[in-house]
Amino acid sequence: MNGYARTALISLGLACVLTSPLASGQAFGQTPAPSSLKADDRSSAYYNFAMAHLYGELASAYGNRGEYVNKAIDFYKQAMKLDPGASAIGEELAELYIQTGQLERATQQANDLIKTDPNNANAHKIIARIYSRQIGDPDQGKVDQNMLKLAISEYQKIVQISPKDVESLTMLARLLNVSHDADGTEKAYKSILAIDPNNDDALTGLASMYADRGDFVNAIAMLKPVAEKNPDPRVVTTLAELYDQNKEYSNAADMWKEALPLTNDNIQVRKRYAASLVASNRADEAVKVFQDLANDDPKNVELQLQVAELLGRKRDFAGAHAALAKAAAVSNVPGIKIAEAELLDAEGKTPEAIKIVEGVLADSKKSNYNDQERGQRIQLVEMLAHLQRNAGKTQDAIASFRMISELNPAAASKVELQVVDTLVNGHEYKAAKTAADAALKKFPNDRLLMLEHALVLSENGLFDGAISELRGLPDAGKDRDILLQIAQIQEKARRFADERKTLDAAEAASTNPQEKQAILFLRGAMYEREKNFDAAEQQFRKVLASDPKNPGALNYLGYMFADRNVRLEEAQQMITQALNLDPGNGAYLDSLGWVHFRLNKLDQAAGELQEAMAKSGNDPTVHDHLAEVYFKQGKIKEAITQWEASVAGMKAAAPSEQDPEELSKVTKKLENAKVRISEKK
Repeated sequence: MNGYARTALISLGLACVLTSPLASGQAFGQTPAPSSLKADDRSSAYYNFAMAHLYGELASAYGNRGEYVNKAIDFYKQAMKLDPGASAIGEELAELYIQTGQLERATQQANDLIKTDPNNANAHKIIARIYSRQIGDPDQGKVDQNMLKLAISEYQKIVQISPKDVESLTMLARLLNVSHDADGTEKAYKSILAIDPNNDDALTGLASMYADRGDFVNAIAMLKPVAEKNPDPRVVTTLAELYDQNKEYSNAADMWKEALPLTNDNIQVRKRYAASLVASNRADEAVKVFQDLANDDPKNVELQLQVAELLGRKRDFAGAHAALAKAAAVSNVPGIKIAEAELLDAEGKTPEAIKIVEGVLADSKKSNYNDQERGQRIQLVEMLAHLQRNAGKTQDAIASFRMISELNPAAASKVELQVVDTLVNGHEYKAAKTAADAALKKFPNDRLLMLEHALVLSENGLFDGAISELRGLPDAGKDRDILLQIAQIQEKARRFADERKTLDAAEAASTNPQEKQAILFLRGAMYEREKNFDAAEQQFRKVLASDPKNPGALNYLGYMFADRNVRLEEAQQMITQALNLDPGNGAYLDSLGWVHFRLNKLDQAAGELQEAMAKSGNDPTVHDHLAEVYFKQGKIKEAITQWEASVAGMKAAAPSEQDPEELSKVTKKLENAKVRISEKK
């Protein structure tokens, strides 16, 4: 050691002695000095302690050089010999052993201190830290269970000695969590909060626990005040994720937005922000965020596709096509053409969409496909089949579905199910029954085909046979899906008393709030069919009380008001909200057009009903509504055309859906319109 360092060492040592608490008669500020300890021994003890401390600091500064470590140990031991009652000396020696990796000697030293004083919390902390170091890496699933158990035991002793030691309680909670002791972990965190209600570690820890249990409500409640008090990036993004997991997408979007400046506009945070905006139906904001992302990364095709999808939802078809054009300028991946087909279908240009999908299938046709290619082709064929079905091309759709069986023979029963459903959709009810009979004969144990067969019987007006088949299925009296299908058949048959009992049984079989909510909805529809409008409204109000953004309930209740020509302003608000939640829904567009007709906003009503027609196809109710608008506008010929289509649609409906009373009303309106035309001539 050079002379300068040696001089500095002596000077620091003297400073430690001169500033030690010797004059107070306390051994290092903790234990009263024994009366038998002489002043000279006490001074020597403090000198040795100061020198030990100094050499310990030098050892730390110079990579635990052996000469410094050994001198520190020697001085500590000498100090302990001179003042055996001063626990602080032994504690520092144990810490030095830990610092230099001598864990066995550190443990022994701490245990010696505990033998002298079982309530020495610092000695227990030393041992607890030693055990904790040897636990392993819980994140990697590598945990030494014995060391974990020993560490927990030591921290439990510490908090018994010092119940308000928040740091030790926090460590105890974390270790209990690693050991999957949920009750102990929760108790430890709550003990911390009893001492410090705003402790971030405890609030965050409890939030994590609740989230792991799926209790997102309590997790959010715990983490929200932490984020408000200390908007740390980790806390804010965790809270945003919790909101997403709890399907509180609007709150999630707000938190992701708050996280942006905290994370330097991290690209993943921007994407999560955009996704939450989409999920919360904040379309305008979502479009802006995705457009910004796309501008920053113009070669990212997926971002342009997302922009196109959002603009399509907003009915901004020109903007959506422009976004697809940008994507096509960067890449020619098939996904762009598929997105274009979906957009055209949304515009009501389904024949054009069909041509595009057929072109993609033709271009990608091969004699052999690997598993990934086969899966992608099946998805394309299925998309084509659904487009053809929606366009009324029943036989083309069936042929496309049959192609899936060729690509994947294991899907044969599911294909038969789709074939039957396509025939029902095409109003070919007798053919649907024949196909359902053949499919069930071929796959007699396929549950979905059994359910479909009963449905086809009911569509053909064979209600008793359909219900009998369903009740004959295993556990039919307790199977919620079967009970719901029986209830729907009973409603078609107008057997409302039986339906009430079936819905009660289905409610008893429901296991979560969403399933129980669905029962309320069906009861509301049943009461509406019975013309018990007050009871129907009560059921839909219950649905909206638990789910204010349920588009189906909003639309149904709004349409019910509009159809009875009551509370029209409220009906308009409800249906508009339903459409905001599910843009482009044909049934909701029909409802909005009908309420605007009632409000005498005829031009607006006509536009909405025409759009609903493009979405809903040959729906007799939409034809009737549009005819009413045209008739009131004085467009008698156009009204007649629509009423004729409505009558034709009603006559072509499934036997289960035919309503002679409604058919008579529409026929009478048609005849009156024809009389009006003849009078004008």
